[in-house]
Amino acid sequence: MRYRISHRTTYSYDDDVSDSLGIAYLVPRQMDSQNVIEQAVQIEPAAADRSVDADYHGNIATYFQVTEPHRALVVLATSEVDSHEPVYDQDALAQPWELARPAERPDVPYAWRIIDFSLRSSLVDQPEAAAAYGAESLVPGRPVGEAVTDLMHRIYTDFAYDKTATTVTSTIDDVLKERAGVCQDFAHLTLACLRSHGLAGRYVSGYLATTPPPGKERIVGADATHAWVAVWIPGAGWLAIDPTNDQWVNDRYVTVAWGRDYADVPPVKGVIFTEAKTSTLKVEVDVAPV
Repeated sequence: MRYRISHRTTYSYDDDVSDSLGIAYLVPRQMDSQNVIEQAVQIEPAAADRSVDADYHGNIATYFQVTEPHRALVVLATSEVDSHEPVYDQDALAQPWELARPAERPDVPYAWRIIDFSLRSSLVDQPEAAAAYGAESLVPGRPVGEAVTDLMHRIYTDFAYDKTATTVTSTIDDVLKERAGVCQDFAHLTLACLRSHGLAGRYVSGYLATTPPPGKERIVGADATHAWVAVWIPGAGWLAIDPTNDQWVNDRYVTVAWGRDYADVPPVKGVIFTEAKTSTLKVEVDVAPV
């Protein structure tokens, strides 16, 4: 599938902002299952200073500074991407999940680079409740592909999608208590369950193309950013799963960035200098099949 993506973030303030400094993770990654045909990031007002670089995880980060006084800041990212359904080695997926612990695989030359994704991070701790929940899927000797898929399915079944159930400060324990959340929460919970048993998992941010109901036209700008998880499996690479929708990632997904958790790869973050008392944030996303 080929998609044309538009992601517009607008900040509005009730007084002048004299200086805005930001980092944007909005450029899709080039990878085996994804080809970036074109991409651009525009800043309004125009940035006085701007640079593009790859971060520690290889994500494309756009750094910018706007010094012109402004009461609105717009970050518009556009791209065109070919997405293909990933293919995995079935023998690798059939190995016992215990063999996918990077800390216990010195025979894999690059495993040391994976260990970081099996440890606690700022937004993904490893409470006992998460370990216990994960253990129900990670039965001793179970094939890793089957175990990870079962965990994904259980989270989809046991937890309700509810935008009001959690906030940006909610913890793994909060999500387990509420039995509800959004895609970011379900990704973090999945990571906590996997990491508490020594498996390595990435938090992945990107887009999922939505299909309108039969007979209805697409509503431009009604899409949103999405989050899912990729699990390291020796011999198969990273198995990408979406607990929010109970499916493996396919050609309807576009990957932008990955890290240990959301804090590593927010779409836009930064600081401003202003005496403004109030501000508003508006995000418009459109993922259109070409």
